[in-house]
Amino acid sequence: MLTVLLAGTGTALVTGLGAIPVFLLGRRAEALRPALFGVAGGVMAVASIVGLLRPALDRGPETAVAAGLVAGVLFLAVTRGLLQASDLHVGRLRGAAVRTAVLVFAVLFAHSLPEGLAVGTAYASDPGGIGLFVILAIAIQNIPEGTSIAIPMEASGFGRSQQFWAAVATSAPQPIGAVIAFLAVEQITALLPLSFAFAAGAMLALVAVELAPQALAGGRRGVAGLAAGAALMLGLSALLNV
Repeated sequence: MLTVLLAGTGTALVTGLGAIPVFLLGRRAEALRPALFGVAGGVMAVASIVGLLRPALDRGPETAVAAGLVAGVLFLAVTRGLLQASDLHVGRLRGAAVRTAVLVFAVLFAHSLPEGLAVGTAYASDPGGIGLFVILAIAIQNIPEGTSIAIPMEASGFGRSQQFWAAVATSAPQPIGAVIAFLAVEQITALLPLSFAFAAGAMLALVAVELAPQALAGGRRGVAGLAAGAALMLGLSALLNV
């Protein structure tokens, strides 16, 4: 169990690495903002389909997957509506960019729990083979997801350390989920399709209503960013055979 806890903690910490390229850009991030939002959208779209929705369909009935998708979309819609209706601010920062950053954080945070469940389930079933493979795959995929949260935070004025630790915090549920699944592998396995589909629905909705429109408003740069983000995650998927 200690090994699983450490593995889940490690995958969470790796997420912070994704923030580093964003805050190293400094002032250049402003000119590249449409492209960066495109990268975030492309990463999250492919991650939701390849990393969440496809495994959900492989593991469970279509009805459970459909229910999870709908629940995820509703979660994003309700959260977005609540944020729009309130005077959202973080310290002295406020506005649409802050709302986008909060939404991205909320969705990535919600989708980290099923990833943690997958780590614990895989390690309990085969600690020397598929378990280590799943841990490595999730850790690598977490890096561009860290980039996804850092991009809107950079746009709304958050500092470098805030971007890094917010990226890590989005994956905080992973060690918790890993331990829960390790201790109750049979019960958790049955819930994986629903939880994967929920996360996929929320992520796809976020891309459709927040990230893609902001990327496409920048014309070719935004389209190039979307393509680059999608290509990055597809390449990782092929490399890791997931």
